[in-house]
Amino acid sequence: MAKLKKVFVIDTNVLLHDYKCIYAFQNNDIVIPIVVLEELDHFKKGSDLINMHAREFTRELDKLTGDKILEDGIPLGKGLGKLFIETGKAFSEKVLQSFPEKTPDHRILSIVDYLNITKNAQQPVILITKDINLRMKAKSLGYLAQDYESDKVRNIDELHKGFQTIEDVDPVLINKMYEDYHGIPVDDFDFKFEPFAHEYFILKSPKSSALAHYDPNEKMINRVEKLPAYGIEPRNAEQTFAIDALIRPEVQLIALTGKAGTGKTLLALAAALFQRKRYHQIFLARPIVPLANRDLGFLPGDVKEKIGPYMQPLFDNLSVIKNKFKPQSSEFMKIEEMQKTEKLVITPLAYIRGRSLSNIFFIVDEAQNLTPHEVKTIITRAGEGTKMIFTGDIQQIDSPYLDAKSNGLTYLTDKMKGQDIFAHVNLVKGERSYLAELASNLL
Repeated sequence: MAKLKKVFVIDTNVLLHDYKCIYAFQNNDIVIPIVVLEELDHFKKGSDLINMHAREFTRELDKLTGDKILEDGIPLGKGLGKLFIETGKAFSEKVLQSFPEKTPDHRILSIVDYLNITKNAQQPVILITKDINLRMKAKSLGYLAQDYESDKVRNIDELHKGFQTIEDVDPVLINKMYEDYHGIPVDDFDFKFEPFAHEYFILKSPKSSALAHYDPNEKMINRVEKLPAYGIEPRNAEQTFAIDALIRPEVQLIALTGKAGTGKTLLALAAALFQRKRYHQIFLARPIVPLANRDLGFLPGDVKEKIGPYMQPLFDNLSVIKNKFKPQSSEFMKIEEMQKTEKLVITPLAYIRGRSLSNIFFIVDEAQNLTPHEVKTIITRAGEGTKMIFTGDIQQIDSPYLDAKSNGLTYLTDKMKGQDIFAHVNLVKGERSYLAELASNLL
């Protein structure tokens, strides 16, 4: 028996999250309410990635429709359904009684209500929105509503941490690792699993232990040394692994995850300064989430003063490194010089757009506030010799339309696992202070 064809009504925030989402619903039909096009119009201007998504969807829609009439629906392609634009509908008594104000969300609900009546249960009608409150409103009216699931990671509990502890390792192998810098063939360890590319290990025997890394090209397990980076000493195994990944030339893409205070951004910046001669520039950027571009204008001051509060945590990390040295030291002076000559740039992520990303050490902080498509857009702009690091806490998300499963950092970590130029380290232990660690764990 053939599956019943469904009708998916798409909210604005889904299109801004993934402007190609209309191709993700198999052979089911897609309905875009006219009010969604109105809302997209407000997002078209601006340099942020969300503005780019609005423009790209509009172009995609124009390419699909051409000179066709939308009333009969536009085929989306082989094996896919049709796309419809639904014009505004009068509020039914049912909708009017609950939501008398004709806000964009309520106008979308009126379309869902209208389609449920006209389809007469012959086709299930489902609202797709990343707005939890709108989903609750739809469900309160008795209608189906779902989050956009296409790019969600199914089980974050199974998200690989980038390293694991191996007990009862032959002490002879561990001793040999200290003697042979080039490492030991992975087959000698008789692991019960296939290591991921650039996976890290805490190897333990009853009397000895070693930190190790799997080289996917040589098929070797080599020892990881505890190395400082520009005055920053790793304080635990995960931080040691992170610095090792950050200074490995063959690793071009890194995800550093972990709660606040674990040292993600500090380690990335220290490693960047340690390797400053290898790269033309160091970019340290983060998305501005609490205020969209259009709202920054209401803040007093010039552009630098407006964005200053959002960039301050990055400057704080730089200050921690600078304070490791005396003001007259060459290390301190080098950082000052790099900032003045823009060899070291701290800026909002939106301001990076349009700049060349060749031979750059590029750190994206708070990457959990990016969508999967935004992360993809950033990575695909990397030129030759560029190393990209995404840091963030997947449990601490500021965007109202993302969660631990759907944010770009989680998606990146899951999809890139096992690739020979990618490494991921999940930092567990907070090193900011005992007070910060206690608050992070208990409050």
